[in-house]
Amino acid sequence: MRHHESVLDSWTPRTWRDRPAAQQPDWPDDDALAGALAELASYPPLVFAGEARALTSALGLAAQGKAFLLQAGDCAESFDSFSAPKIREQLRVILQMAVILTYSSGVPAIKVGRIAGQFAKPRSSPYERVGEIDLPAFRGHIVNGADPTVAARTPDPRRLVQAYHQSSSTLNLLRAFTKGGFADLTRVHAWTQEFVATSREGQRYEALASEIERALTFMRACGIDLENTAQLHQVDLYTSHEALLLGFEEALTRVDSTTGEWYDCSAHMLWIGERTRQLDGAHVEFLRGVGNPLGVKIGPSITVDEAVALCETLNPDRVAGRLTLIARMGADHVEATLRPIIRAVTDAGHPVVWCCDPMHGNTFTSAGGHKTRHFDAVVRELVGFFAAHRAEGTWPGGVHVELTGDDVTECLGGAEEIEDHHLADRYETVLDPRLNGRQSIDLAFRVAELLRR
Repeated sequence: MRHHESVLDSWTPRTWRDRPAAQQPDWPDDDALAGALAELASYPPLVFAGEARALTSALGLAAQGKAFLLQAGDCAESFDSFSAPKIREQLRVILQMAVILTYSSGVPAIKVGRIAGQFAKPRSSPYERVGEIDLPAFRGHIVNGADPTVAARTPDPRRLVQAYHQSSSTLNLLRAFTKGGFADLTRVHAWTQEFVATSREGQRYEALASEIERALTFMRACGIDLENTAQLHQVDLYTSHEALLLGFEEALTRVDSTTGEWYDCSAHMLWIGERTRQLDGAHVEFLRGVGNPLGVKIGPSITVDEAVALCETLNPDRVAGRLTLIARMGADHVEATLRPIIRAVTDAGHPVVWCCDPMHGNTFTSAGGHKTRHFDAVVRELVGFFAAHRAEGTWPGGVHVELTGDDVTECLGGAEEIEDHHLADRYETVLDPRLNGRQSIDLAFRVAELLRR
């Protein structure tokens, strides 16, 4: 993929610095920040340009209605709860969801994790009131600590370096799991966690796993060499995060020796959030020049003209798979708000992947004071998203969800009927509420049913 000539002529990894940059921390020590960024710039890339190009090609199939994007993972990764079991259990849920989607819909599921870099979070206010003092908002462990003290909340540039090293370790483990046997389709039964296996969703998954095993047995009986079919024994899992901290992203941007193009090597896919998608802003300026596949979160405030202009700026050459529009409209608004945007973008000839984030537009504070989402609202947004695409004759190309492999109680509802008084039992997220394993499996079956229609 070659970038548009105007990009090549005018863009560098530093041109974003001439634009207004929203959601950047107030770093207290410029020299310490410069030192941390220089250190990051000297480190090896976390991912490679060829992998990012492979993801663009896969997403190109989703843009054509021949694949489905499953983008899923933690709200915000934590320095405090970083371990191999947590990474494994999150991967396990993603693999289960992908199998459900692929087997039920007949199209491949492109697996993209919110992982190995999803540390920073935008905030509605730079400060929060704690007792009698105003403290800097918690922006994720890559910036500051969550404890309500001045010392913890002061942004620390050394956290940027720590985030790099944790991302590197996470990527190493993910590659071992996805290529070293854990993701083998013959282990489809073994992917069920104990707390999922005891649920109705788990039993439904077990029935599907048995069907897959019977199909594999039939193929062996027909003389098909399954042992040497790599697609059955390993999977491609790509990484993604919101490209929020632009200094960090710039420090990990490299020229690809094969093509001579710039790639942000902090992740395979980067996205721009709803709060930072200003056309004249620094985030759009930075990401328009890198070769990675990109996403943009679009909420109910976006206009048709803004949506088309974002497509023109970020994908002027109309490369299928280059741009994913991630709609986060809210269950009550998605169909009516999204349809004119779909129509305008399609009429302008932009081959985007249409993805639904049914989580962020349905967040509220429960009676008990917990930030939460209701599973029913999540499903309603997905139903509206599919209805909008059915009406416009376009392909609903993906889903973007926050989830965990842990048995948490953070989102209301679902088959286990989590209620307000249950939230405090295992509310463990550092920021936003996530679906647990049972709810995630249930959601995958709901999406598969919508795809079959």
